[in-house]
Amino acid sequence: MNKSAQLVVTLDGPAGSGKSTTAKEVARRLGFRHLDSGGLYRALTLALLEEGIPLTLWADLTDEDMNGLPVRVSSEDAEFLIEVAGRRVQAELRSPSVTAHVAFLASLPAARRRLLRLQHIAGEKGGLVADGRDMGSVVFPDADVKVYLVADLHERARRRLEESGISPSNVEVERESKVIAERDRQDSERELSPLREPSNAHLIDTTRLNFNEQVEEVVALVKASYTD
Repeated sequence: MNKSAQLVVTLDGPAGSGKSTTAKEVARRLGFRHLDSGGLYRALTLALLEEGIPLTLWADLTDEDMNGLPVRVSSEDAEFLIEVAGRRVQAELRSPSVTAHVAFLASLPAARRRLLRLQHIAGEKGGLVADGRDMGSVVFPDADVKVYLVADLHERARRRLEESGISPSNVEVERESKVIAERDRQDSERELSPLREPSNAHLIDTTRLNFNEQVEEVVALVKASYTD
C-alpha cells in the first residue's frame, strides 16, 4: 500500500482558528477521509436528547449507558457518515438544542471514552485528516503529521461571525472576542483532555494567511512527510 494512504494527520487549535474548514479541504486535496470530531460530540448529544434522558442524569451515565446509545460512524469514499438511530444526521447536529448541551456532554468522562473509541475506529485504516482540540495530544498521539493552528483573537472572532453570514462591526467583533476568550480559558483549564499544542506539532499562525495559503501549507507538510 502507498505510504501516503496510511497516514493520519491531525489539526488542532482553539475556536475560530480555521481547523475544521482547513482539514476538510486538506483531506479533499490529498484524497484522504476527513474526521470532524466535533460532529461526533454533537451526535452523542443528539442521541441523549432523543432518548429523553434528563440533563440532570447525564453525569451519572455509565460506560455501558454511553456505549448503548445508537451512534455509528462509517466511511463512504472520502467522507465519514455519522448515524444516530440508523439515520444519517447533518443539519440536526447544528440545532440550537444540541449546541446548548454539547459542551456539557464533552465534560463527561464516560462520553469521552465512548467518543475515543469511535475516533479510533475511524482512524484504523489511515488516510485520515482529523480536526479538533485534542486530536494530536490524546486521540492520535502517534499521528504521522500534527498541525496546531493559531490566529489572533480578533481575527478568530471576525471569522466566526462571517461563518454565520454576518458582516461584523467592530463592536460585534469585540463582543465575540470575549466569548471566544472565555471558551479558550475553559478549553485550556478543563480537567479532561485540555487544549494543548501537541508534542512535535507544526505551529501555523493563520492570522495573515488566506484560506488557500493555510491549506497549501498543511498539504505541503503532509507530502514532505512521505517524500523524505
